[in-house]
Amino acid sequence: MPGWRPVLGIRGHQLVDKESAVNGKSSFAMAGTVVTLTTALCLGSAPFHAVADDLRDQALAEHNTARARHGAAALTWNDALTASTTEYAKQCKFAHSDHQGQYGENLYASENPDTSVRDATDAWMAEAAGYDYDQPRFSPETGHFTQMVWKATTSVTVAVVNCPAGTIFSQPSVYVVARYAPQGNIAGQFAENVGRPS
Repeated sequence: MPGWRPVLGIRGHQLVDKESAVNGKSSFAMAGTVVTLTTALCLGSAPFHAVADDLRDQALAEHNTARARHGAAALTWNDALTASTTEYAKQCKFAHSDHQGQYGENLYASENPDTSVRDATDAWMAEAAGYDYDQPRFSPETGHFTQMVWKATTSVTVAVVNCPAGTIFSQPSVYVVARYAPQGNIAGQFAENVGRPS
């Protein structure tokens, strides 16, 4: 099928092959026991505050639409995590931060320069197809999804940065980092925090 090609993906800290349709560019997501979102956008010449407002609005809309389908309340923007999330994303290291349970974290990266928050949230929500509601628990294959819809989580912040060639991919890339508070994906709490889709 034109536009599809195998790419390298990371799931639960294990490398796997998967198919991706991102205009022929590589992309992957990483799940850990705690998940948060950070996203990178091309800032161009737009005023920073306008870009920041657009990013915030898009991130909240994408998260809250997904959460509503699973019976979770809308998230608010977490200003307290914004600066540290942005600074972490600027390091262009595709690895979870050393947050020690302070927040959840989802990561996404793509070589496609048009990558948006929606691309990241769509990739994370696609994991819902593999979640077993009859045996609710953590799985590296569904960890992004469960963090996104975790009912006890009340806020999110998202950072989107452009990373140079040779950092995440051999080509320039867009890196999305999302952080959630309180963190989700807590053992023994999946049944009450991950609702079936309506």
